[in-house]
Amino acid sequence: MSPQGSPLQAHPAGADAAAIVLDTNVVLDWWVFRDPRAATLAAALEGGQVRWHASEAMLDELGRVLARPLGPRWDDRRERVLALEVARHAHLAGPTRPTSDLRCADPDDQKFLDLALGLPARWLVTRDRALLVLARPAASRGLSVVPPERWVSPGPAG
Repeated sequence: MSPQGSPLQAHPAGADAAAIVLDTNVVLDWWVFRDPRAATLAAALEGGQVRWHASEAMLDELGRVLARPLGPRWDDRRERVLALEVARHAHLAGPTRPTSDLRCADPDDQKFLDLALGLPARWLVTRDRALLVLARPAASRGLSVVPPERWVSPGPAG
């Protein structure tokens, strides 16, 4: 189930944009912490140059993380993420099955890899070391696994 039952729907902006998968920490960098290392990525997502795809399992994880204490500085942003941003930006993907023999050392992160390869997405943006070490084998499958500060915008054409 999506965070607090947020209705998910594809919005028309960026419908033909390149697919991207974000791990939970990158979503937090984007919306909650406003990490400047994710600024280029955030601008492309908000401008419709790329289209964020997420599964129910990913959104469940995001909801659980956002339910934890983040500190008073970020509490108001947490509510905004749950109430508005997920519904506005996330494009819900159906259930995913492993599409390759590429396995993440952390089973909790396998869902990001499976969705990215199954779509297929052009990028999996993550800070997670267990996913980043898969950059080379993922690249041979057409998937770029990068941290947000190394992500490069596809430009207006997507």
